[in-house]
Amino acid sequence: MASLRLRDRDAIITEEGLIFRVFGYSHPSSAYVCDAEYAPAEIFKPNNPKAFRNSGKNVFYKFYEDEGWKFIFSNFPQYTFFHEMLNLKIVGIKQEFITETRKPIEKLQSLVEAEPKDELQAALQNALDLATHSSGSTTKNFGVFGSLLHGFYHPQFSDIDLIVYGGKIIGRLRETLRELYSDTSSPLKNEFETDEAVNGKVWHFRNYSVKEFLWHQKRKLIYGLFKDEKSGRTIKTEFEPGKEWEEIVNEYDPSARIVQKSWVKLLARVLKDDDAPFIPSIYEIDPLKILSGPREATEVTRIVTYMEEFRLQGQKDETIYAEGNLEEVANSKDSFFQIALTYCPRYYEQVLKVASSNLCECHIV
Repeated sequence: MASLRLRDRDAIITEEGLIFRVFGYSHPSSAYVCDAEYAPAEIFKPNNPKAFRNSGKNVFYKFYEDEGWKFIFSNFPQYTFFHEMLNLKIVGIKQEFITETRKPIEKLQSLVEAEPKDELQAALQNALDLATHSSGSTTKNFGVFGSLLHGFYHPQFSDIDLIVYGGKIIGRLRETLRELYSDTSSPLKNEFETDEAVNGKVWHFRNYSVKEFLWHQKRKLIYGLFKDEKSGRTIKTEFEPGKEWEEIVNEYDPSARIVQKSWVKLLARVLKDDDAPFIPSIYEIDPLKILSGPREATEVTRIVTYMEEFRLQGQKDETIYAEGNLEEVANSKDSFFQIALTYCPRYYEQVLKVASSNLCECHIV
């Protein structure tokens, strides 16, 4: 499978039935960086009642938080590989272990071209018709992920998870969603218009309050609630940004090394946010004030986050507060410094958020 071409949120299935999500856009030539998403009940059964998925014949369970990482390293080490830049092993699939792939864009086309067989498929088509008609896009700009991609959704309970491909399309769609959310007659509303989205949830972040989270999530506009007239259900509907093929730049360089330096807290101005919608989200920055960390922190040129909480978090010319690992990225020719927000022992201390004009308090409404 040397010519296999995959991108973020494409799915890889192994011979055991394990389902992995391709993670991001930078991979070595012979493998894909992945996140373990689902496992068949024969090999994994957690206590979490939310994890259950049923495809009719087969039962799967979803991995939450670091469950997938731990499970793969303990039970299926063949689904890891040595990441030369990080100098460590990570979860990922070598091409020779790929049994099947599922692509969101292909699955969506099959769903929209066929007569809907249940109320969720009908609602998907209605929500998609609304989004494409209003934004001037087409179904070919979209894909579907999650339970709809894999065929183990529940018609009465599952969400609608869409991928939107292309920076320009995403920009237009977000403006369209802004208009739809403000239209009282529209069946689409902003999921984070109220605090209902976080009711009953245990909050773990130490430097990021629930109120701050709600404010940031609301303005991202990609999280909606679709009122389906036929079923009477209000369905969580996500518009996940993804890159078109021509937008992808593979930054994997086997000759380069990423070295962790220390923990950093800083205030910075966002210089460029073109890659903010994607995973990883990249913000080019100008450091304004180092609150904690070594002298090298003054040379940071960008923040890279693999955490979906911090996607679309800061916009160009805004002042942001960030806290995370300072890294030096070096190859044989040059080097630069970045702050990385990702899976790490201090996961819930990490943050990226808009700062207020006095540069000491988070922006809260």
